[in-house]
Amino acid sequence: MGRMGPTEWIVILIVVLLLFGGRKIPELMKGLGAGVKEFKDAAKGEDKTKAETKTEENK
Repeated sequence: MGRMGPTEWIVILIVVLLLFGGRKIPELMKGLGAGVKEFKDAAKGEDKTKAETKTEENK
């Protein structure tokens, strides 16, 4: 099993297009980006409740 070349990426993109259609892909990417951001925040140890309490204390 080697690295994925351009041909494999093209096949994957075609399959995704066929499965989800062109209109759903931006929604999927937005959700994926939000998930990655949430994962990074969790990995850093930041918590939304901590950020919310900090902003409330500053008011």
